[in-house]
Amino acid sequence: MSIDVLSPLRRRLSFTFSGQSEGIPAWELALEDGEDAGYFAPDSVTWRVHGGMTPIIGGIRALLTQALHPGVLAGVVDHSYYQDEPLARIAHTIRWVFTVTYGDTAAARRACEHVRRRHEPVVGRYVDGRGTERDYSANDPELLAWVHLAFTDAFLGAYEYVHGPLPAGLADQYVREWAVAGELMGVAEPPRSAAALREQLAAYDDGVRLTHSAHLDEVVGFLRNLPLDPLLVAGYRRLFAAAVDSMPDRSLELLGMDRSSLRRSLLPPRQAAQVTLGVVGLALGTTGPSEAAARRRLARLGVL
Repeated sequence: MSIDVLSPLRRRLSFTFSGQSEGIPAWELALEDGEDAGYFAPDSVTWRVHGGMTPIIGGIRALLTQALHPGVLAGVVDHSYYQDEPLARIAHTIRWVFTVTYGDTAAARRACEHVRRRHEPVVGRYVDGRGTERDYSANDPELLAWVHLAFTDAFLGAYEYVHGPLPAGLADQYVREWAVAGELMGVAEPPRSAAALREQLAAYDDGVRLTHSAHLDEVVGFLRNLPLDPLLVAGYRRLFAAAVDSMPDRSLELLGMDRSSLRRSLLPPRQAAQVTLGVVGLALGTTGPSEAAARRRLARLGVL
């Protein structure tokens, strides 16, 4: 009788990413339903970048990048229970990303409408980089655009950090494809090339819209030391180090971090992350439930 030595890790990872340790969440199984192929085909760069395990690093990097905008950060600090339910926030983000990536167009639109409705009560005030107090709303176009830029940059950056640069033109294609998600969320002019992505990110760094703060230190410290199951702690530390190592120098400067502050391990951050993601992939399988459900839908529709 064989023993599945990875089953404890699988259960803990499943609970972390989906909120349940056994079985496949109903929302992932529901991606098999639907009447069209969705916004992204199996041969899209979006499926390539969002498949596999690199979105774990991308998710950490996205959260760190988003927090550089004090308006976005205030919404998290004032209106979420991230310290009490950190895994719930991760699970909600994963659900949105994978539904838009793998669902049919109706499911993708519903997922974005749901997020926008949850944003409606998220309002308040924050202090910008010049010390001026400003109003914020989570559905404000400036904040929505920053969140979209952070997601796009983080998922693309994490993929290329782990696997190496995409072939010529594919980074532009990914940014152009994922602009659909920005539009569904109400972003007016999402970038459609890697160069435009870099330009729009840089435009936010004007001394006003991005800034360091005590709240930022608090959130970064929390993300660095998430209250995870002990079995996951060492692996998460390697992936957090990789997320930080993958970021531009200017982002690290704003975060108050540098690469020399990363926890030391036997391997450099990139190689340590590659090994860790390999183990996670062995535990969870090479094809995730969301992608598998989407492939069943596409086969039923005769487009696969």
